[in-house]
Amino acid sequence: MALESKSNPIEEEHQDEGDDVEEEIHHDEDELARNPSAPPDYEFFDITTTVDPSYIISLIRKLIPIDSVTSRDSRGVNGSDDDGRGDTNQTAEENEDECEKMDVVNDGSRGGEDKDTCRGLAGDEVWEEHGCVLWDLAASRTHAELMVQNLVLEVLMANLMVSQSARVTEICLGIIGNLACHEAPMKHIVSANGLISTIVDQLFSDDTQCLAEACRLLTLGLQGSECCTWAEAVQSEHILCRIIWIAENTLNPQLLEKSLGLVLAILESQKEASCTFIPSLMKLGIPSLLINLLDFEMSRLTEERVPERYSVLDVILRAIEALSILDGHSQEICSSKKLLQLVCDLIKLPDKAEVASSCVTVAVLIANIMSDMPNLASEMSQDLPFLQGLLEVFPLASDDVEARCALWSIIARLLVRVKENDMSLSSLHQYVLVLARKSEIIEDDLINRQLDNSCEETKDLTSSCSKSNTRSTALKRIVSILNQWTASKDSLGGGGVAGEHSADELNVGRLLDCCRKHIELTVSPSNHMS
Repeated sequence: MALESKSNPIEEEHQDEGDDVEEEIHHDEDELARNPSAPPDYEFFDITTTVDPSYIISLIRKLIPIDSVTSRDSRGVNGSDDDGRGDTNQTAEENEDECEKMDVVNDGSRGGEDKDTCRGLAGDEVWEEHGCVLWDLAASRTHAELMVQNLVLEVLMANLMVSQSARVTEICLGIIGNLACHEAPMKHIVSANGLISTIVDQLFSDDTQCLAEACRLLTLGLQGSECCTWAEAVQSEHILCRIIWIAENTLNPQLLEKSLGLVLAILESQKEASCTFIPSLMKLGIPSLLINLLDFEMSRLTEERVPERYSVLDVILRAIEALSILDGHSQEICSSKKLLQLVCDLIKLPDKAEVASSCVTVAVLIANIMSDMPNLASEMSQDLPFLQGLLEVFPLASDDVEARCALWSIIARLLVRVKENDMSLSSLHQYVLVLARKSEIIEDDLINRQLDNSCEETKDLTSSCSKSNTRSTALKRIVSILNQWTASKDSLGGGGVAGEHSADELNVGRLLDCCRKHIELTVSPSNHMS
């Protein structure tokens, strides 16, 4: 899950740097009193890594904000026995020499501008280079565990608390974000005193990339096993209002995706966390915000396909789908005519491959809406392009049991409302054409998953999937419609509209046989074993 960074390849390190680092690690305790505690000798680490541990340690040390740790103890950032004062007898020249050896970059200043800070001596670019290498290394579990054992969190927190550089803040959040992808480092993050609140404070930054990294990191926290701790940090209405404000006002697709991903994580978080969030989110107007954002994305999608916005569309729909199953809060979503029109428009898109994930999510969402609003089925059953669009989603949901169950549920609700015995022959013919021309899709889904009984056996589906076999209901209705067409065609002697689409007629016969076979197998499951 690591974000790409702009670091130089690790292989470009010089061998002589490793020698300097090893010497640096063994500085006297007094000399390092004002810096994070020197890590233990790497030879004692019970960790196997493809990168020399001393190199990782040296990178961590080069990020230390020397100007900040003298006045702030952030859980071990100042690890000396003299309360962070360092060696009071150390001369200014010795301090400056040590800064040069540590090669630390001061935020916002350049080399030679401030001799009291080590970062200024090296330059912002050097600090960023070291930080980006650690950002990459943190994507590896082994490297991440080595880093947290060597006080990287303390160093990063010190930077976050004093940095005036947006780039430095972004890199720090990015490193912590990659560390948070691993179980053991995540526990270190949660246990670090004040770190989570410091991360939450970054939501009030004005920098787009910092906000994106902060949202990503908070999302990871809410999705992990330490969900409740992170939930407590963002549960105030003040914080939630800021998150919604970011999503509502940003023009940057990446930040929009990350901020909405954070909203989704809040909605999907464990019950003990979400019960705290939901009332506040509803009060702040999250349903209307999501619907308005969906409206904008759909307008962009129909005007011009912009691939970088597909993920934005998907996360919006996933957040709306999460709202649609919240007990006591789903009505505002499910009763929205604007939302229903938008999701139906998405289903009717002629080319769905580029937004396949969104179409699959929409299938589940529509099933949830129709479960809460069953009267919608009568009107929607007359929308043949919508029925055709639903059938076209099946290949996109081949690996998603829940989505396929939702599709069969919707189709069953629609076809139950079709009165084939009472409609005109031309109207009946239109339904038959839709079914016949998508018969291969229906047959493939039935043949490839014969009697998997997904809708009955899967227990953790959304409320749209009832215990009854909705697929069997849908198949019976397809058979009834096709039988009525066949009978009507025979009564005309094969003339009229019946003779205009011979290929479709062949598909009708094949689809009838396939549906009947699967209905029989559903009635007699023992036959499936043979």
